[in-house]
Amino acid sequence: MTLDALRLEVPDILEEDAAPLADLNEQLAQARSLPHEQALQQVLSLLFRLNRSAMTLLERQRTLQNCSDEYRHYAVVYLDGKPPSALFLGLCNELAIGFKRLLLQILKGRQPSLPHLAWCLYMAQHFLAQSLLRHYQLYQEPPPSLWRDSHLLYWIGEHQQCLDEPVAAAFQPAPACTLRGLYQQMLLLALSNPFHLAEGECPQLFGALAPLAGLARLLPWDDEDDSEGPTLDLTESQPCLGYAQKPDGGRDYLRRFELGALLVALHDPAPLQSANERQLLERVRHHWLGQQQRRNPRDEQNTPCKLLVGLPAIHAQLLEQRPSSAVARVLDTSAGGARLLCQPDQAAHLSVGQLVLLLTSSPTPILALVRWRHLNVEGLHLGLHYLKGLAKPVWLRRAPSAQTHQGVLQSTPAPGSGWHHGLWLANGEFGEGENIWLQLANMHNQAVMPLPTANLTTASVTRHPLHLA
Repeated sequence: MTLDALRLEVPDILEEDAAPLADLNEQLAQARSLPHEQALQQVLSLLFRLNRSAMTLLERQRTLQNCSDEYRHYAVVYLDGKPPSALFLGLCNELAIGFKRLLLQILKGRQPSLPHLAWCLYMAQHFLAQSLLRHYQLYQEPPPSLWRDSHLLYWIGEHQQCLDEPVAAAFQPAPACTLRGLYQQMLLLALSNPFHLAEGECPQLFGALAPLAGLARLLPWDDEDDSEGPTLDLTESQPCLGYAQKPDGGRDYLRRFELGALLVALHDPAPLQSANERQLLERVRHHWLGQQQRRNPRDEQNTPCKLLVGLPAIHAQLLEQRPSSAVARVLDTSAGGARLLCQPDQAAHLSVGQLVLLLTSSPTPILALVRWRHLNVEGLHLGLHYLKGLAKPVWLRRAPSAQTHQGVLQSTPAPGSGWHHGLWLANGEFGEGENIWLQLANMHNQAVMPLPTANLTTASVTRHPLHLA
């Protein structure tokens, strides 16, 4: 299955002739003079017809901008937590439809500018987020199409590389300022057991999540990953898979929701955060990781350690060449990983997805991936995901006497007999299917094999499964 923008749920065009727009502002102004519900009815009816009428891209964009201003006007009534009316919920839905249709027009054009595309994606996502929020306020289950379209908007933003393009949007309750943050704000709200919140708490929680949601990350799926974050299938009609659900979709559409940096940030001082918001966030945070939020018991520690960062340093350390290392402290550990505190100046080298080697009092070094990071007044917090097995240095070449590339072989015992091997390489050094000559440490002979398809890729390194005799 291939995700495609054409799968966005938008109604058919019913009127091929362009709708008259000359008196649009006058009609919207007249509606404001009516009682609230009557005004909403008039604006909603007008937008409903415009969304199903043919327009040029510029006409539709101006129409939606005007209607977004009207949305701000009518939303003021609900800022104190008052449950929204069905008409206001309908307005949220129609604005989402309008921006989805505008997005389709933009994508059909030639090379849309990144800011313009990011703005349209964001606005469509924002009104889907508002629809989600208002359904939860009314203790109603959101329609499945809401999540299908939300996942698809995220997917488009990911592939158009505009997830982190900042968008200025003066809405209340406050949304995050990027498409990534806004989408994750929706996910966190959905994971917060919203039907158990008291009246008025849902919008308050949504606003409290705005400055924090962007700290989380959706990471590529890894079959061997046993970390605690929820799993998403971007083709499903639900926010995340239940913990009892086994992911059966294509791996390209599976994501692990990594919350480590967000959970650390919850404890940071936030001067613009009210006591009620802090208390609410603390109350719902355990829901984000479901009933199995501690798959592995945590052991609180405060012990010194060293980190070797990146393939060259790890390779040298495994050869006992003692390269320079970063000093850190282990704050807690579990069977699956550890949380570390490092010096702030290490942030430039310890990016999410970086391969590291952890040296502790144990005689065996531990290979790990940086899962999340968060910088605060204490220093740089790192979440490490342990990579099971023994790490060995290897050399790789395109021919027996060609230039040497460094790699790390991760080996774990297979059930019964034999071993599973994973070859870690720096991104871009070799292509899939390319013949490589591999040499292990203390071995003179080289094995030649085609490089198999990667089963895990991060921003820094790639892992390829190997079958060695």
